[in-house]
Amino acid sequence: MKTERINCFKCKFFYTTWDKNFPRGCRALGFKTRELPSLTVYRASGIPCLKYEKKAIPGKDRHS
Repeated sequence: MKTERINCFKCKFFYTTWDKNFPRGCRALGFKTRELPSLTVYRASGIPCLKYEKKAIPGKDRHS
């Protein structure tokens, strides 16, 4: 069974850190990493990240 890769850049919990050794972070799980947090989660647990939530796009739900 093939699972779709989670794109952390589209997740509302993803952030970029100031730490040059660990430039990417996940606010939901509370850690920083060199790679995408979803990849770290998958490698550690064997399952895709369960905290992923798609980012809201500013202005997309506005009524004209």
